[in-house]
Amino acid sequence: MKSNSPKVVILSGPSGSGKTTIVERLLSESSVSLQKCVSATTRPARPGEVDGVAYYFMTPEDFEAARQANQFLETAEVHGAGYWYGTLKSEVDRAFQQNAWAFLEIDVEGAIAAMEVYPDAITVFLTLPSIEEYERRLRGRRSESEAMLKKRLQTALKEVEYADRYRHVVVNDDLDAAVKEISQILESSCSN
Repeated sequence: MKSNSPKVVILSGPSGSGKTTIVERLLSESSVSLQKCVSATTRPARPGEVDGVAYYFMTPEDFEAARQANQFLETAEVHGAGYWYGTLKSEVDRAFQQNAWAFLEIDVEGAIAAMEVYPDAITVFLTLPSIEEYERRLRGRRSESEAMLKKRLQTALKEVEYADRYRHVVVNDDLDAAVKEISQILESSCSN
């Protein structure tokens, strides 16, 4: 990766793989300056989620207007639930202006679109040792109906098929080890 080119890190993985926890740890522990790009979504906020922190919560009309105005790096309708997600280009620009690496935690479809724009991106696919572990973690959340849980598991199976499109695959069977492995990937990318 050229030192003068913008640095982009893309982290993807199925629901329940631990992405959010790992992102939080990397933001606080990584020796690399990371700026999380907050995604936009049309889904309603869950209890405790703050607009502009968890997501930018947008009406479907506002999201579509931003899409039509080419303000997104990538967008996708996720889990077949009718809700849209996307990364605003302004979020990536904000990271670059702060001399930080733009850190995108996005789904597989969005990641593939972002990789086309940033082919030198450091890409990490986060996975679990088994589909049973995904199910156990999703059930433990108790935040979705049985029907939505089944959709998320189906999506997880499909997403795992794309792992080979990423430069790095990290198995999150031990949180500390996974954070350390991703930190080492980022640090080694600094010297390239």
